[in-house]
Amino acid sequence: MDLHLAGRRALITGGSKGIGRAVAEALAGEGVDVILVARDAAVLAEAAQVVRARRQVNVATIPADLSREDEVVRVAREAGEIDILVNNAGAIPPGTLAAVDNDTWRRAWDLKVFGFISLCRAVYPAMAARGSGVIVNVIGAAGEKLPANYIAGSAGNAALMAFTKALGRASPADGIRVVGVNPGSTATQRMEMLLRHRAQETLGDAARWMELCRDMPFGRPGKPEEIADAVAFLASPRSGYTTGTILTVAGG
Repeated sequence: MDLHLAGRRALITGGSKGIGRAVAEALAGEGVDVILVARDAAVLAEAAQVVRARRQVNVATIPADLSREDEVVRVAREAGEIDILVNNAGAIPPGTLAAVDNDTWRRAWDLKVFGFISLCRAVYPAMAARGSGVIVNVIGAAGEKLPANYIAGSAGNAALMAFTKALGRASPADGIRVVGVNPGSTATQRMEMLLRHRAQETLGDAARWMELCRDMPFGRPGKPEEIADAVAFLASPRSGYTTGTILTVAGG
């Protein structure tokens, strides 16, 4: 299916690995020029080289720490005019209310929650001035399931879901669509870290984390590419009447 995205420009945060990198490849496969943002310049450059080698599109990188407001502003300025923003950066650590201290909670939210919101605020005015644009927030199914042993992530994701729905309800007046994707367990380094933590808690051995995948839908975690394809479709004109909604991709 042609998604009618060729020639557009997308800014993808957390674009150096995992879901972000898969989104970059999916959009590039549709002819979209991509700008990848992540903290680690070396890993970012390697990811860009892989995408560039596979697809005949322009691939740029902007190393940045999106937990800082000044860096968010710089990224928006350096990226220039974009058609699609994919907010994906952020890793909130697991833990109960007692286990996650204030500093850890605030650092995690500065990147995942306020980083998403700040970048939306930075790019939205230019999209509104043109009367077009799409924002896709890759959030996480914990915002629906609300596990207490991932309380900072549950609360942060729920906040971003509400933000996405609220902004997406108003954005059609500016010609903009705002949507979200809630991945379930997805086969990334991030997932392995979380499952190792859970295996230590429940099985007493972090090395047994793969055992926790047995009861997942279809007996496996999702693939980054499966999330990326959903993002690409939502960002495309094929989904042009969709806004203010969240698509859950968690295997049922």
